[in-house]
Amino acid sequence: MRMHGTVFSQTLQMDTGLSIVTPNVLRKEYKVAYLLHGLCGNHQSWIDYSNLAEYAAEGNTIYIMPEAGRSFYCDMEYGFAYFTYIAEELPTLCKNLFHISASRENTVIMGNSMGGYGALKCALAKPEQYGKCAAFSSACLDLRNGLQELRENGTEKFAAIFGTRLLEDFRAIFGADFGWRPELDALELARRIPKDQLPVLYLTCGTEDGFYSEHLRFCKALREADVPFVFEEWKAAHDFSCFDLALKKAIQHFQL
Repeated sequence: MRMHGTVFSQTLQMDTGLSIVTPNVLRKEYKVAYLLHGLCGNHQSWIDYSNLAEYAAEGNTIYIMPEAGRSFYCDMEYGFAYFTYIAEELPTLCKNLFHISASRENTVIMGNSMGGYGALKCALAKPEQYGKCAAFSSACLDLRNGLQELRENGTEKFAAIFGTRLLEDFRAIFGADFGWRPELDALELARRIPKDQLPVLYLTCGTEDGFYSEHLRFCKALREADVPFVFEEWKAAHDFSCFDLALKKAIQHFQL
């Protein structure tokens, strides 16, 4: 079953989009996977561009897809508190509406690109809440150095590569001085969690993806920090052909 609609968020103080995909088989209780969209997407992107409904049909998991604009799932310096909405308000709302498990072992958060970063940040900031995390072709894995380069070398190179719109997004998210904070950095968060409290991490990236080399450095840093994870790669670019396969693999990996 697929559902689209809006909910009123007390955190955001506005209506915001929400899509739900459920299995075809009725159950007394479901696992839950929060599935986050990328930078140019919305709450319907995973339904529109992937085979999620097919993968979910015979499973045991409800997929919840919220809307987060271009916020990178952060409580923005100049904007909305999307991290608080996604990681605090939304789970409470969904547990009251649907027959989903409240246990961390049955709670997954996943996403692609911007949503991959958001999934990692949510899972590593709240490991007591999310037992599993899958991040596909994630952005901002080297956040500290990226923001430092913006501060020290100016914005022209960044704007030439990524565009002025993303530059303005970063100012709204991180502030006019592009300030780094540990609570926004996935690697820093992973290093701070006691080993017995870490969520299970499943990472993927295509070898033709512009973020591929960043993923290799991120995986190296995780190994050095003794943070367990699984990383899979294959020949693919930064697109939904890759994200769809990654989603299928994650569903199989986590037995959803």
